[in-house]
Amino acid sequence: MSGLISAATLERIRAASDIVDVITQVLPLKRAGANFVALCPFHKEKTPSFSVNPNKQIFYCFGCHKGGDVFRFVQEYENIGFVEAVRRLAERAGIPLELVTEPGERTAHFLKEALLKVHEQLTQQWHQILLNDPSASLARQYLASREVPTDAIRLFRLGYAPADWDHTIRWAGQQGLDLVTLEKAGLVVRKEGSDRHFGRFRDRLMFPICDEQGRVVAFSGRVLNPDAPGGKYVNSPETPIFSKGRIFYGLDKSKRAILEAQCAVLCEGQLDLIRCHLAGVQNTVAPQGTALTADHARILKRYANEVILCFDADNAGQNAADRSLDHLLAAGLAVRVAVMPSPHDPDSFIRKEGAAAFQDLIQRAPGFFDYFLDRCCRLHDPATDRGRLAISRAMAEAVWKTGHEVLVDTYAQKTAHRLAISPDAVRREFRQFSTAKRPVSEESLEAPSNEPDTAHLAPHELWLLRLLFLDDELANWLARYLDLDWISHPAVRHLVSLRTEAARENRWTGVAAFISQLTDPTEIQLVSMAVAEDRDIPNRQQQVADLVRRLRNQHLDRQLGELQRRLADPALPEADQLNLVLSQKTLRQAKSQPLQPLQRSES
Repeated sequence: MSGLISAATLERIRAASDIVDVITQVLPLKRAGANFVALCPFHKEKTPSFSVNPNKQIFYCFGCHKGGDVFRFVQEYENIGFVEAVRRLAERAGIPLELVTEPGERTAHFLKEALLKVHEQLTQQWHQILLNDPSASLARQYLASREVPTDAIRLFRLGYAPADWDHTIRWAGQQGLDLVTLEKAGLVVRKEGSDRHFGRFRDRLMFPICDEQGRVVAFSGRVLNPDAPGGKYVNSPETPIFSKGRIFYGLDKSKRAILEAQCAVLCEGQLDLIRCHLAGVQNTVAPQGTALTADHARILKRYANEVILCFDADNAGQNAADRSLDHLLAAGLAVRVAVMPSPHDPDSFIRKEGAAAFQDLIQRAPGFFDYFLDRCCRLHDPATDRGRLAISRAMAEAVWKTGHEVLVDTYAQKTAHRLAISPDAVRREFRQFSTAKRPVSEESLEAPSNEPDTAHLAPHELWLLRLLFLDDELANWLARYLDLDWISHPAVRHLVSLRTEAARENRWTGVAAFISQLTDPTEIQLVSMAVAEDRDIPNRQQQVADLVRRLRNQHLDRQLGELQRRLADPALPEADQLNLVLSQKTLRQAKSQPLQPLQRSES
């Protein structure tokens, strides 16, 4: 989405999005005095440190220090950007949100909305046919033979597209939908050389494909009659709302589990994913009808630090695992591989061996390069010179993609041990590939911390922030008496400037609205931290005055220290020494004076 969101629109959405109601939908909040508490969704903990303040409409975790307003919570919890968080809250509140301004963008926006609507309507139609219509009996029998329970059918909204070539066309007419929209959605196909259309999906078990928000953007249809013409699966084509290289099947239902585990299990097919969910492995996704792409890998990195490849046991499945490595490493993801015993895929393995056996297989999945060494030794005979050369070269080329010398040396030794040859010889062989691939980011082994930096924050400056956000009277007083140069921490200095300016211009609308205007994570954290404790503070005016006097005196002390450093210079001329001594005297006198209103230039 492009365009700007007005402050009035943001405030309207915020007013309609009570933070307690929004968070209660995903977390079990409990009342604790004037606030609500819960186990923090952003880090592991056993006792609640996550607090929601309904009066200030903010949240804050005293453990991991994440905090902010309702928009910030949706951003952090859903792992999305600000505009997307605003859009979701606007949809929740039923508030229209028009961000696009150019005519071409507006047309594209309306088209996407129309395509989303028709996909949702058709999902409901095919789902009801599968559940209730006699024509779908073969589809129901197939699902029963695959041991897919009704609960899973409803959860994943599976459907059935009737065999009638014109069924989708007639349904569209009943809904008042035009064929141009259906054709752009990829749901109908124009017969070549004529104006006649027919449905793309016929006599197939239908899997709705959703984006990360759970909106249906495409379909995958599985054939039920093995003698029917066409492929085993028919998938939606690329459309304005569907790009198969950027969509995972099941991510809308798996993302919370992936975030919690910091690990994603990657399988091949829709039924594999559904079976994994039924087996309790809910942090599972599947690429949609394509090999893993760089976009897929980047999406996974937003949710996890590690990926476990769980492809089919056949050669095609193992080759797919091998091809996935480059993109996953480039995205900074650690990679493991859970090898399915032949001839199984995850679905058949779980049905035969049980959920516990599959969970154990996932837990024991080896690192990619251990798996790859085993695979190379199966493909090439390590007892022959030709086989040893092929194995060492394949391992060298693969492991150098990490760009990590320690890993390279580790697997040079492991390869030498498997081939029963000198480690030095394998190291020399590996070094030939040292410049063959550009090393990837070190994130492949360790994800960087995204926590805001609040180092060197003096306690009294945090206390100043806490008092500053209590009421406008204090903010107005600070605007008159506090020189921003007296504040050491740059983020605190900027926040005080914004807050006092809002007070002077009489445009303060509350803490939550203030937070939503911030973009720096450190500043958001500082404000959330400052206002998280909802308790009365006595003698506020006196405390603020004492703090400001302390800040002023510390600032003067820093100036005195600089003067003393300059006076220590033996080569300093006598006249300069006298001037510095007089300046010291003036600064010491200033420390003993009461606070004076600042002389600000009017502009």
